[in-house]
Amino acid sequence: MASDVILETRGLVKQFFGFVAVDQVNLKVRRGQIHALIGPNGAGKTTCFNLLTKFLPPTSGQILFEGEDITREKPAQVARRGMIRSFQISATFAHLTVLENVRVALQRELGTSFHFWRSERTLDVLHERALELLDTVGLRSFAGTVTVELPYGRKRALEIATTLAMNPQLMLLDEPTQGMGHEDVDRVTQLIKKVAANRTVLMVEHNMNVVASIADTITVLARGSVIAEGPYAEVSKNPQVLEAYMGSEATELQGAHG
Repeated sequence: MASDVILETRGLVKQFFGFVAVDQVNLKVRRGQIHALIGPNGAGKTTCFNLLTKFLPPTSGQILFEGEDITREKPAQVARRGMIRSFQISATFAHLTVLENVRVALQRELGTSFHFWRSERTLDVLHERALELLDTVGLRSFAGTVTVELPYGRKRALEIATTLAMNPQLMLLDEPTQGMGHEDVDRVTQLIKKVAANRTVLMVEHNMNVVASIADTITVLARGSVIAEGPYAEVSKNPQVLEAYMGSEATELQGAHG
């Protein structure tokens, strides 16, 4: 059913001075799923993400969110529609506390995001909701910690909390476990699974164990084109996918769910 699709691209193309980075990508993200976008380095995953969230304009093609054409909209417009992304690089306020970071993200609910002259006390009404979000991501005990002092994996969890504060219908996570040790990867993987229980997640991810354990649908890109799509068990055996990854990466792809 069409109403099951929350995000769709039709013939999406992005060229940079003649180089085709994204080539005729047709993507359908279904409501309530964790959908992973994977592919070898240079496959066009991040470019595709930047097109979806309007940080780049497409050369041609269409992007539809909730059935409405958002191809020409600005990043702030699609964010207001409920399509919220995280970035590869940590994007928190380093010298605010963990709780203050979440309260800032919640300010949109008050409609005072740009009322810089207002007292900080006006944010007190957001205190309980902020603590609830910190509970969700396992950070309540870190509420008073200055963010710069958080371990890397906990910072990523805080980013997920600030993303949740925007009440997204669709969360786009760009390399959520990049640069983490095993313990942090496991924690963030379980966290993504938890927050996806009542919303849709589209993620770019290199870690095949993460993708194998939580993704419902996987789209594989290579040289800007979709070469396979389906559940992990299916795409990990696809000859085109194995050829695209080659060598050690292909071994990792096959062994991730073994």
